[in-house]
Amino acid sequence: MKIILHIGFILAMLSAVTSVSAEVKLSGYFIARSECPAYQSFRRKTNPGNVSTNIDQAYDLFAKNKQAATHYRIKMDASPKLRWVAVTCGEHVVPVDVIAAPPIEQPASSALENYILAVSWQPGFCETRPSKPECRSQTKDRFDASNFTLHGLWPQPRNNIYCNVAPEVVATDKDKKWGDLAPLVLENETRAELNKVMPGSQSNLHRHEWIKHGSCYNGEPAEVYYKDSIKLMYALNNSAVRDLFVNNIGKEITSTQIREAFDIHFGDGASDKIKIACKKDGRRRLITEITIALKGDLDELTMADAMLAATNANNVGCNKGIVDPVGLQ
Repeated sequence: MKIILHIGFILAMLSAVTSVSAEVKLSGYFIARSECPAYQSFRRKTNPGNVSTNIDQAYDLFAKNKQAATHYRIKMDASPKLRWVAVTCGEHVVPVDVIAAPPIEQPASSALENYILAVSWQPGFCETRPSKPECRSQTKDRFDASNFTLHGLWPQPRNNIYCNVAPEVVATDKDKKWGDLAPLVLENETRAELNKVMPGSQSNLHRHEWIKHGSCYNGEPAEVYYKDSIKLMYALNNSAVRDLFVNNIGKEITSTQIREAFDIHFGDGASDKIKIACKKDGRRRLITEITIALKGDLDELTMADAMLAATNANNVGCNKGIVDPVGLQ
């Protein structure tokens, strides 16, 4: 009994430490007083482009890594734009007018800058939905056998759906009669890329996602909505996250491994923006989907910057699961 109590106490303490060390949002500016390295990940000392701060230059300030901070997150003219610098490199300055001014209500359009990108591990999805056309046609050589695929890009909040869509079209979509929805007007290149990264288009998933979610994408047409979605998919599929999955097909991986891969590639704190979904397949638990929080102008920002600017996910979701190979197991 004493051992159990001690273990419970230790776990509680670890949980407390984790919560204390969470990123803390800040506003104002960071004024550099030295030339210091600007890290994508200060833990791993990664610095794409070998970027440094300029003495006496002011940078927009977004966050500190914890309450008793060692690093600030600032915006720089670099790729990715959001970087970590040591607090000893300069000082946090809040403009006087910001302190004195009363709170200003954010315009409604700002809510449209928050998104969830939902991506599937298609072989795992197809284990649970084998009758779908995209699952019946899946092969070991097809893109979706070894890359993440697009489920959808969802403007937030969750009730931000079916914008200016006629009631009869909403009813058709909710009845899952997606083949009866109007065809989308897309450039040939965009359509070809979409068919590759979104195999669910064989079931007219692209029409459904456009009607339900894309119609709320800042008033942009389907061409822009899907071009931005495709750009995000290629950023993810050219990352350490995709490499982790491909190198472990047929094996079980943990949420810790997945989170570490996000932090390695997209920067410290990226792992806080994700949630992992799994489904049972007999005695196996398969990873089927990851949802990723994003914020900002997705046409302008890198995926790393959009992730790091977003609100943290409530929890990581599934703690471990199998990376399923193509074919029914």
